[in-house]
Amino acid sequence: MTTTTDLVSYEDALASYDPVMGLEVHVELGTKTKMFCGCSTELGADANSQTCPVCLGLPGALPVVNAIGVESAVKIGLALNCEIAEWCRFARKNYFYPDMPKNFQTSQYDEPIAFNGYLDVQLEDGETFRVEIERAHMEEDTGKSTHVGGATGRIHGASHSLLDYNRAGIPLIEIVTKPIVGAGERAPEVARAYVRELRELIRALGVSEARMEMGQMRCDVNLSLMPKGADKFGTRSETKNVNSLRSVERAARFEIQRHAAVLGAGGTIVQETRHFHEDTGSTTSGRVKEEAEDYRYFPEPDLVPVAPSREWVEELRAGLPELPLVRRSRLREEWGISGTDMQAILNAGALDPIVATIDAGADAASARKWWMGELARAANESGKALDELAITPAQVARVTELVSEGSLNDKLARQVIEGVLAGEGTPDEVVDKRGLKVVSDEGALTTAVDEAIAGNPAIADKIRGGKVAAAGALVGAVMKATRGQADAARVKELILQKLGVSEG
Repeated sequence: MTTTTDLVSYEDALASYDPVMGLEVHVELGTKTKMFCGCSTELGADANSQTCPVCLGLPGALPVVNAIGVESAVKIGLALNCEIAEWCRFARKNYFYPDMPKNFQTSQYDEPIAFNGYLDVQLEDGETFRVEIERAHMEEDTGKSTHVGGATGRIHGASHSLLDYNRAGIPLIEIVTKPIVGAGERAPEVARAYVRELRELIRALGVSEARMEMGQMRCDVNLSLMPKGADKFGTRSETKNVNSLRSVERAARFEIQRHAAVLGAGGTIVQETRHFHEDTGSTTSGRVKEEAEDYRYFPEPDLVPVAPSREWVEELRAGLPELPLVRRSRLREEWGISGTDMQAILNAGALDPIVATIDAGADAASARKWWMGELARAANESGKALDELAITPAQVARVTELVSEGSLNDKLARQVIEGVLAGEGTPDEVVDKRGLKVVSDEGALTTAVDEAIAGNPAIADKIRGGKVAAAGALVGAVMKATRGQADAARVKELILQKLGVSEG
């Protein structure tokens, strides 16, 4: 087993070798039923309660292709600039796993529904990198094994395993890149950017929520190294089922360093699958990787070929939504922000909440301010994603409205957001319950200003002497007296009026 102590530095690895990557992404489609039967795909049901003779592979049971699954596959292929096959068919991929009830997976092999495409991705500094797509094909998921009794949750050391076939037959689209070369030291960053862009594209199409933490989107990271100046790919490893953007980048980086260490010591790379460990950022050996011929592919005899008509394909093409890269470019121009600002919004997962807040009536600057400020802080503290917070874009828009109309200042608005997140009700309900409206009564403000001037005669004299900046101390005194509920700008105006001083 290779541990972190066996690695060479990343810089030394890149000085001697060029990385070659291949990324295989499995996307779980958001259909209501499975790929080849009518069983529900809803999460959370009792184990083995969403099965039937078809997805259990019982003798005599015949599959039927899910039409929405085919439509979703075509949409994904079109969005990835792929050619759509005029005729394709399913194949049986034969291998034995306890969580695969048929002992084969219904997939596609040499006749995928979509092929020969590309996806342009944007890196942190705004550079665009084109990732070539080999294919996107339809298949079904396996069941789920739960290994009990071991320390790691894996089969090694477990006393027994439990099998749940609810997931067996869930529709998947597997998207496979061509070898990614030329990325150099940025290869891990390219991997992360590609998976992020693909996730955004899948969500924009509406074919899946693509939540990686829930297994709805998983990435296998294939990596090999070529000595500098060589033109023949090295032996690859395949790190399986990586389920976060950060982990995709870390897995690629670790494997570059591990491969370089093995090769530099005169060893050879074993073609194998590997497991990624979130806690250490390392990988460990899984099993020797099969070649295609080991799966004994042959055409699925129980399913007719799929032949999407050209008219239907063009109808789907015409109905595609604005794709993420185009949308981001448009929004960046509309909002007047830099590429770095947009990248920060993307990294925070704030783009969709900001857009939804603007759609609910907020101006773009205010929407960005609250989602990237107070709400991003709350998400970090709670360990949640922004879209998991207990506040809606419409509620954030209402907060911005209350600020713009003068009912709240920023300090009070933060308290309102805090109350909404705590489950105290809508923004207006929190304002009423906590008594958070700005003090706008001129009489009350005048009284507070008079008291602040009387209590701070030395500061008042400085202001009368022309040191207008000293008014900040009196504004602070008034804000304290009103529990932060005064309009600071109006308070300053009153102070200067009382002392006979002009702002200019």
